[in-house]
Amino acid sequence: MYLEIVTPEAVVFQAEIDAVKVPGIEGEFQMLNNHAPIVSTLTEGTVKINLAASSTVVTSELSSDFKQEGKELFYPIKGGVLEMKDNKAIILAD
Repeated sequence: MYLEIVTPEAVVFQAEIDAVKVPGIEGEFQMLNNHAPIVSTLTEGTVKINLAASSTVVTSELSSDFKQEGKELFYPIKGGVLEMKDNKAIILAD
C-alpha cells in the first residue's frame, strides 16, 4: 500500500509500505494492504510505519522527527485525519 503524511508545512513522507498503525480517537488501529475504505480522526500519538521490503525510502532525507528501528519508522503527531481508499492512505497531520 502507499502512504503519504502531509503536514501544514510539507509532505513529510511518501512511499510504499506494508502496514501503518495510527492513534485513532477510539484507540490505536492498524491498516494493511487492501484495507476497506475508511476516514478517521486522529489524536495525539505516534504513527508507526512498517516499510515494505522493496521500499526505496532514504531515511537520511526524512525530517529529524522520524525515529527508525529496523524496518519501522515512528512519527509523532498532535492530531489529524486519515483517509484510506484504493490501497492509498493519506494522513493530514498537525
